[in-house]
Amino acid sequence: MDATNLGRELIDLHQRPRLLPPFSARYPGLTADSGYAAARQLHAHRLAQGWQLKGRKIGFTNRTLWDRYGVHEPMWGSVYDRTIVYAEKNLAKVPLAGLMQPRIEPEICFKLKSAPPVTNDPEKLLACIEWIAHSVEIVQCHHPEWKVSIADCTADNGLHGRLILGTPVPVERISGLAAALPFLKVVLKKGGEVKDQGVGTNVLGSPLLAFAFLVQILSEQEESPPLQAGEIISTGTLTDAHPVAPGERWSTDFHGFAMRGMEIEFT
Repeated sequence: MDATNLGRELIDLHQRPRLLPPFSARYPGLTADSGYAAARQLHAHRLAQGWQLKGRKIGFTNRTLWDRYGVHEPMWGSVYDRTIVYAEKNLAKVPLAGLMQPRIEPEICFKLKSAPPVTNDPEKLLACIEWIAHSVEIVQCHHPEWKVSIADCTADNGLHGRLILGTPVPVERISGLAAALPFLKVVLKKGGEVKDQGVGTNVLGSPLLAFAFLVQILSEQEESPPLQAGEIISTGTLTDAHPVAPGERWSTDFHGFAMRGMEIEFT
């Protein structure tokens, strides 16, 4: 499939956000690979407009959600200076304007200190990481009722909306980090009500193994930007993704892990 027309549609869609029938229903032959090709056109347009690539987000690493959404493999998208929100002292105000059907996803993110090798060895991957932090991604969907295919997701920049970064912790400060990550537990609250909880094993067995997926797939995509030192990598939601709206307050809390949670007010 020629992804040129879809690339043009993506640029217009992100400039004039709205709901549309799924791309996969309107572009015969659309695959995950041709979706990535269309997303590269959106990426190139954004760079030309002065956006800066700051990292990557990995999506659908939580296998407990695959059957519900009908997407049965992970994917990735780009994170930009204009989509990152820094939580000061783990508090953040996050605007939702321009995002379609936004949902909240508590995650773990890493900052790279060097380009990673292709490997499934958590310790080798950890050696390429400067710090770890709690992150919250706000994902969005331009298709009604979140009805998507993997190709819809790869085309629409991995459904990325915002990435909220908590306080970084240097990896050397957490002993046994690689072994501990699968067992971390997060609780997600709306106001004072517990909405969900999740563990590190939900994301392909460990956030580090989700990172390994990203390294592998990028090594196979010669036209996609390779990972660089300084990039921030968010590894996928530990819980289900829950709808959010302006005026709501959400929070996260970690148990059995050396990181603090986050409080977020949506505007």
